[in-house]
Formats: sequence, structure tokens, C-alpha cells
Amino acid sequence: RKETEAFLVSVLMLKKPERILELGTATGYSAMLMARTMERYACNRTAERDTGIANGKLSDASIDTIEDWEPRFIEAKTNIEKACMADMINLIQGDALQIMKELDGSYDFIFIDAAKGQYPDYLDETIRLTHEGSVIIADNIFQDGEIIKRRDRTIHKRMREFLYNVSSDDRLTTSILPVGDGITFSVRIR
Repeated sequence: RKETEAFLVSVLMLKKPERILELGTATGYSAMLMARTMERYACNRTAERDTGIANGKLSDASIDTIEDWEPRFIEAKTNIEKACMADMINLIQGDALQIMKELDGSYDFIFIDAAKGQYPDYLDETIRLTHEGSVIIADNIFQDGEIIKRRDRTIHKRMREFLYNVSSDDRLTTSILPVGDGITFSVRIR
């Protein structure tokens, strides 16, 4: 959705993250959007300093993106390679939660757009993989309005659980925004 895209680009331009983690690559669209945004920022920064491009690379930002479903993984890999962004985007195939448990280090920005019923499971690992000042955005939290209308489906119960947890975790300050199909915007405060 265009408004979600615009919000994501705005936050990236303000935050200027160096390490990004995306849960749910799908076709690679959002990973490539984030890569283009970070390249544009680096290009503007380079032009302002008039220092040229070091080592032919505009940005030091890196994006790790995880996709479980093989057909989407293959399509994303093709799209990322065609866009010549494989040096900036590290595409990982597998279950997001399991892969997150194997990751170390700290991310400046995490974008959650994977299996909606697993959002509550991602939260602890997401917080472990961030630091004070990191931004966490979760997409599609309203489930096309079904989160409010229907209370019996497991996916909606799990999303409400995620919304409660992300809003009440004292390590985060969180806003729930009606952008696109709804997003949470969290900043790690401790």
C-alpha cells in the first residue's frame, strides 16, 4: 500500500539504519524499497560532503530478509538479482523465528511482515536483536478490519495478543497507527 510505503521510507530516512532485518520477504519488494531508500540517503550524504563514492558502494546499510515459502523465496531472489541489489540484501530461506534465534548482533531497524499468527512469537527475539533506539515496525495489524470484527479466529486472537504485548512491554514505546492496513511503530527505549 502506498501510504505504508511512504511511511516506511520516511522512517528510514529519519533513522538512517545500518542494519535492517525484515521478517517476510515475499517477492522482495519491501527489501528493495528499503535498499533503494538507503542508497538514496547515502547518495545525498555523499553529494553533500562532495567526497565521491568509496569503493563503488553508496551505502554501508545491509538488509537481512527472511522468507520461508520456497516459491516466494525463488521469486525474491530473482527480483533482487535483477535489481542488482544482492550485495546489500541478504536473502535467507527458512522459518523466521528459528532463523532469528540463530542471529546475533544488533539491528537498528526491524520490519515485521511475515506470518501474522506468529507476530507474538517474534516479539521476544525482535527485542533481543535490537538496542536502545532501534525501530520496530509491524505491518498489516488490522487484518483488513477483521481484527475488530471477528474474535473467534486464531490469527485474530494472536494478533490481539501481539498488540497487547508490544504496547505493554516496558522496553518499548509503541504507537498503533492507521497507516495502510495498520502498523505498530515501536522504539526500543531500554
